[in-house]
Amino acid sequence: MRQFQTTVLERKTAIRGAHATEPFEAGWASEAIYFVEAHELAGGTLRAVVQISPDGIRWIDEGSACELAEPGQTFVRVAHFGGFLRLALNAPENGDGDTTALVTVHLALKS
Repeated sequence: MRQFQTTVLERKTAIRGAHATEPFEAGWASEAIYFVEAHELAGGTLRAVVQISPDGIRWIDEGSACELAEPGQTFVRVAHFGGFLRLALNAPENGDGDTTALVTVHLALKS
């Protein structure tokens, strides 16, 4: 029987500039999909890059990414990722230090 798990990594989290989700141990899974929703996005493009790690401490860009130029939803799929996953988000900087994105991120894993 296949196993499946979905978790909310960020729930309406206000971000500005660089932000990363908490590391998630996913070595048991064979595939993953991140669902990214920008509830608010003030100018520019929100970019999300999948990162992998052997230990949950040191991170490497996996190569899969997605972008949002306006509020809405998108996703990014990944496989062959080893032990730990996280999503590195980069929201546009507006110069006055205010939050520029309100984001929810789900991670769905399947073996």
